[in-house]
Amino acid sequence: MFFSIVIPVYNRPDEVDELLSSLCDQRHKQFEVVIVEDGSTHDCCSIVEKYCDRLAIHYIEKPNSGPGLSRNVGASEARYDYLIFFDSDCIIPPGYLEEVTRFLAVTPVDAYGGPDAAMPAFTTVQKAINYAMTSFLTTGGIRGRRKSLDRFLPRGFNMGVTKAAYSAVGGYRAMRFGEDIDLSLRLLSAGYVTALIPDAHVYHKRRTTYKQFFKQVYNFGIARINLHLLHPGSMKAVHTLPALFVIGMALLLILSIFYPVLLWVPIGYSLLLFLDSLFRNRSVKVALHSIIASWIQLIGYGSGFLVAAWKRLVRRKGEFSAFVKRFYE
Repeated sequence: MFFSIVIPVYNRPDEVDELLSSLCDQRHKQFEVVIVEDGSTHDCCSIVEKYCDRLAIHYIEKPNSGPGLSRNVGASEARYDYLIFFDSDCIIPPGYLEEVTRFLAVTPVDAYGGPDAAMPAFTTVQKAINYAMTSFLTTGGIRGRRKSLDRFLPRGFNMGVTKAAYSAVGGYRAMRFGEDIDLSLRLLSAGYVTALIPDAHVYHKRRTTYKQFFKQVYNFGIARINLHLLHPGSMKAVHTLPALFVIGMALLLILSIFYPVLLWVPIGYSLLLFLDSLFRNRSVKVALHSIIASWIQLIGYGSGFLVAAWKRLVRRKGEFSAFVKRFYE
């Protein structure tokens, strides 16, 4: 089975170097790589040249428009019938394509997604952010974990889709955030079948600072309201949990002025995060940082959700996003 791997990139040559290096180690060799340089000022042309004799690479330069539309450009140049999208900050395990090929031979779905994980070499902050984005204690565990075949929503950092299905729904729309979920929802609405491939994981670096992470999850919260308006019925109760967390913790802090015992709720939750992360990561330092990352994830997403709900659902304003200048960061 042949794959076209499409990777949008913006000012991240070092990451592309690591990603391409990992693709060289794939045991399944039947693939091409399409790198889409999205208006970078610090391009990865020299990095791509380094791998031209080891990988079948097609390098495209275009004006900046964001990852979604850049993936469309890459898909239009792809030679093979099954597209795979990775973010530039991913590293791919050697058996990834082998696992995907094995799965699709038995279950030939129209689109799939896989989970993400942290490598031992990642920084403490990256490991903590990975914990926050994958733990059920933060609602992050719903990302890339559902095994339901009929309603699984693949995410753009690790997603495969047939070129036929991708073209039929029009590819990615001109959205800066939530564009991958929008695509997955349109695939499902059109009757295409999606699946989670649990063992097709990637090592995802995510953000390197808490400031960048807050901006990212804040925009995720806004995107959820935008997606709700684009796809009525797509919002589930779990999507409101971070917003309820923000409201609940704010009320607890206010009431704790009169009832100090209530402070044990956030303290107890933080202790639970610490112990769970300690069990998973085997590091006190990562566990401590996981408390910070988890609170940022919930407060950032929840506050973005609440602001968007107020502006779009109550005040009936148009679509918007915060922190759009550097949407790769």
